[in-house]
Amino acid sequence: MPDFVAALFASALFCLALLALNALTRLAIQAHLAPDGLMEGGFVQYGGALVVAGTAYRRALRSRDRLAGE
Repeated sequence: MPDFVAALFASALFCLALLALNALTRLAIQAHLAPDGLMEGGFVQYGGALVVAGTAYRRALRSRDRLAGE
């Protein structure tokens, strides 16, 4: 997979993960299940979305390198 397509896929996945984590956090806050330190748009949401996007980007590049090695 070309680097551009991998980066595009990772950025789209980052946006989707951020929206999903923000929605889950909002639901947890409204249901009084979240601790006081958890907030919308906080470190947990951005960190989780970065982990998901970084993992997807590395997997896309790794599969390309694996195919080039064959």
